[in-house]
Amino acid sequence: MTAAPNTDDPRTLVSVQWVRNHISDRNLVLLDASWHMPAAERDPYAEYVDGHIPGARFFDIDAISDTSSPLPHMLPTAEAFAASVSGLGISNADQIIIYDAVGLFSAARAWWMFRAMGHQNVAVMDGGLPAWLASGGTTTDAEEDFEPAPYEAQLNPRAVTSLSAMQAASAGASHVILDARPAGRFDGSQPEPRPGLPSGHMPNATSLPFPNVVTADGCLKSPSDLENLFAGLEVGHKKNIITTCGSGVTAAILTLALARIGVEDTSLYDGSWTQWGSTEGCPIETG
Repeated sequence: MTAAPNTDDPRTLVSVQWVRNHISDRNLVLLDASWHMPAAERDPYAEYVDGHIPGARFFDIDAISDTSSPLPHMLPTAEAFAASVSGLGISNADQIIIYDAVGLFSAARAWWMFRAMGHQNVAVMDGGLPAWLASGGTTTDAEEDFEPAPYEAQLNPRAVTSLSAMQAASAGASHVILDARPAGRFDGSQPEPRPGLPSGHMPNATSLPFPNVVTADGCLKSPSDLENLFAGLEVGHKKNIITTCGSGVTAAILTLALARIGVEDTSLYDGSWTQWGSTEGCPIETG
């Protein structure tokens, strides 16, 4: 793999300084896509209301999802996604920058959603809200109303892996399967956070906990560090890559990390372990 230069890339990752330089651009849209695990007992929208980057709009990962599915925040249809994004006043011509309250967590999921729906000019702000505040950036509790904008979405089916495709990939060892969950949940030594769901992993999966691609201050590791990390896992352009996690959120961090070093033809298993671990007949390995 050939690493991308360690510079701002409006299709994957940009710095706080890049946002500062472009925040007044006419077609720039900032989105706060904060989301937290239920056990955290945090309300991302309430936190957004209390303080967000001026001009940022709230992107609700749970609301902008397939609400008919029993699985959490599954990708909606292209039509439903377009309607929600249109309601946020976003057009296809806009440059979208996404951040979250943690640093690098749920913003990657929203980034992947836009990319899966055909929007290429979308990036994550590295370090998120903590990096913005550390740089002296201000926040506001003011909310703005946005006029709906024309928006069209077209799902790229290669970006999403279904349960049946995941079963085939796992059984046939035809793909590199990267699991972003903590190592203890992967090997079965620690419980899953969702009640009644067994821990363990699917056959032929490789453990890559998402903190391994993130720095201590919540930024994505440098392209050279990512290059070395993925090379050590024997992940290359010649293999198909599927990312997975607990419910499709942190898997997107691995997807973003791969895109950062030029590996973009990847897929995300949207149902992830919540679906696999609760589906009868799906084999589970431990250790």
